[in-house]
Amino acid sequence: MTASRPSSEPAIRAQGLTKRFGSLVAVDGFSLEVAPGEAFALVGPDGAGKTTAMRMLVGIMDPDGGRAEVLGFDTVKDSERLKEQIGYMPQRFGLYDDLTVLENLIFYGDIYGVPQAAREGRLPELLGFSNLTLFQDRLAGNLSGGMRQKLGLACALIHTPQVLFLDEPTFGVDPISRREFWQILYRLLGGGMTIFLTTAYLDEAERAHRVGLMHRGRLLVADHLPNLKARYQGELLEVRADDLHAAKKLLADFPLARYLLAMGDRLMVTVDSQVQARWPMQEALEGAGLSRVSVAPAEPGLEDLFAQMVQRQPP
Repeated sequence: MTASRPSSEPAIRAQGLTKRFGSLVAVDGFSLEVAPGEAFALVGPDGAGKTTAMRMLVGIMDPDGGRAEVLGFDTVKDSERLKEQIGYMPQRFGLYDDLTVLENLIFYGDIYGVPQAAREGRLPELLGFSNLTLFQDRLAGNLSGGMRQKLGLACALIHTPQVLFLDEPTFGVDPISRREFWQILYRLLGGGMTIFLTTAYLDEAERAHRVGLMHRGRLLVADHLPNLKARYQGELLEVRADDLHAAKKLLADFPLARYLLAMGDRLMVTVDSQVQARWPMQEALEGAGLSRVSVAPAEPGLEDLFAQMVQRQPP
């Protein structure tokens, strides 16, 4: 990541944001600062409160407690003025399927009041920026998922916002389109734009400058990736076996195993010491009759940290 992060007042500042829906506390005391030119990724499972937090930050939902400012604008008192300065791409961006790519861009230019003179240079720039020039006459309803996301992003940028909010922008998009989408975001960061995004993809979150982990409405932690990984308590072993279910059941009672996390075709096992636990664990699994057993040291990733932090939360 090479985007610059000039030292100045935060582009985004939230202080104790809280939102309730009946007895459900969807967002609980959300506090955060995001610097100008920074990419911040908010990560958490469905229902964690990510979208609700973002809706309060962009001024389309009022908090029940706390306050927030974006670019110095109060998100409640100055919500209309704020919307002129930010770009917002929700999970289901409002593209018009019966309009072409170019017509969608023109339509959003009208909504944001972009002057005709400014559009003459802006429209070709956005089409090229999003690799949609060759598809500008195609109906939006005939675009692939990845192309629709890029068009949505282009529409959100039509008025040249200073801060861009993206709510799970690559959900359901194929890996190649996700990579292309992030290449576009990197260019925006290189131009000094601030980006705040939510995502369920932990590997995607690692592309940001900082990452926040959210669970049950609470922001558990927000920091740079190396600092987050340094918070991991214990060491990690990667376990593979022909019968992973049996391995997990056995290791659940293994005295040297602190936490277990199933990840596809392997188990990530937290221990106090890799050196002390590795071979006893291998011998225990093989002694139980499992074959093709492999126990190897591993470095913790965001998913391991998030799982560990959630396990430490009170029920």
